[in-house]
Amino acid sequence: MPRVKRGTHRRASRKKVLARASGYFLTKSKLYRAAMEAVDRGLKFAYVGRKRKKRDFRRLWITRINAAARVQELSYSHLMSGLRKANVGLDRKILAELAVADPQGFAEVASLAKKALAE
Repeated sequence: MPRVKRGTHRRASRKKVLARASGYFLTKSKLYRAAMEAVDRGLKFAYVGRKRKKRDFRRLWITRINAAARVQELSYSHLMSGLRKANVGLDRKILAELAVADPQGFAEVASLAKKALAE
């Protein structure tokens, strides 16, 4: 059975880790073990951040919609309930964009919700 040498594979994987760690401070960008720990930690934060981003944007959209709904004398929950009853299929992202960019259009959507709530 032939022997297996792992020199190039080992060097390649170490180079990949050190390349990811370039720009890190002091030994974290130069020494393999420290770079490995820093890269693992960074990847963990990146993963969590991708999940967190979704939460943060939804929270921002709800805040913007609520502020615009209060101007129309509705609470956020009543607005969303009215839109559901009126079968308006706009999601929070679009509603928030309407609230910021086109207040007149948002007022029309809010009036639909008010009408559906009154029925």
